[in-house]
Amino acid sequence: MKKTALIMAGGRGERFWPKSRQNLPKQFLSLTDDGKTMIQLTVERILPLVKMEDIFIVTNRNYKPLVQLQLPELPEENILCEPVGKNTAPCIGLGAVHMAKKYGDAIMLTLPSDHLVKYNSIFLNTLNQACDVANQGNNLVTLGITPDAPETGYGYIKFDLDRPLGSAYAVERFVEKPDLATAKSYLASEQYLWNSGMFVWKLSTILHNLEEYLPDIYSGLCRIAESIGKTNEADVLDKEFISFKAESIDYGVMEKAKNIYILPGSFGWDDVGSWLAVGRIKKSNEFGNVIDGNVVAVDTENCIIQGADKLIATVGLEDMIIVDTNDALLVCEKQRAGEIKKVLENLRICNRTEYL
Repeated sequence: MKKTALIMAGGRGERFWPKSRQNLPKQFLSLTDDGKTMIQLTVERILPLVKMEDIFIVTNRNYKPLVQLQLPELPEENILCEPVGKNTAPCIGLGAVHMAKKYGDAIMLTLPSDHLVKYNSIFLNTLNQACDVANQGNNLVTLGITPDAPETGYGYIKFDLDRPLGSAYAVERFVEKPDLATAKSYLASEQYLWNSGMFVWKLSTILHNLEEYLPDIYSGLCRIAESIGKTNEADVLDKEFISFKAESIDYGVMEKAKNIYILPGSFGWDDVGSWLAVGRIKKSNEFGNVIDGNVVAVDTENCIIQGADKLIATVGLEDMIIVDTNDALLVCEKQRAGEIKKVLENLRICNRTEYL
């Protein structure tokens, strides 16, 4: 069966402030030494498996020019623009009805635009195996990440070793982000994988499940599908999409559906959720510092320092994040990197939108 891909690229990347902004969110930034942006790497990674003309991007309509600039070979009609963000279920549904209109049925790889993968060949092999499982029936397949630490920042998926299907295993349940003690028990049990948010299924399968578990959204998607290519397409999209309840595909479908399978993945995955990821994906110096820009670091250890031409000088710092841009400077303890969103909340309260 034909392989297609939907790449979700509508997020704001607020935990990467001040580099990630409303007009240039994380997925359009380069965070690796090769200079390629995250969305470019995501597309490049799957091209051995999916042709460029069969890749679709769902994004905020304000980001369409960025997609066109960074992915000039992508057909313009493959850039699907959400009027407003409504979480992953409506996003995936919008892509699915457009693809179904074009292909009838096909395998649909569903991927975030802001993840990094170290071992591309292993990743592609895992995706191929997932396609085989998805193609065997009405199966919803997700990629799980083999945990190497008791991580409390990820959701987990419990699987059943006694119910294999090819290289995959039947999913028992999805679980929320655990506390440390629970995460340690998950790691020890060897029956849990990190929830990567990457999925593989047939278009017919995901649309059937949306119809069963999210009927209101499905009905709106059908009306959107009927308008594709017609003069009222934009108006119907706006009306229907804005009325959708914000719903994640995990909660809305995956936690309720049957025939869910998971493939364990060990391909050097990172979800790049905060500035802490830079410490994992870039090389550090002999003092454990990850430095980019004009920096003099004295007695400074295990810090992430990102700047440009302006000199940044540090003395006696440890476990800090420093990010300097033209109009904003972030100084944050590493252990509080997840609280950067609070800065943006304060900026909104104070109506200082120029810094968002």
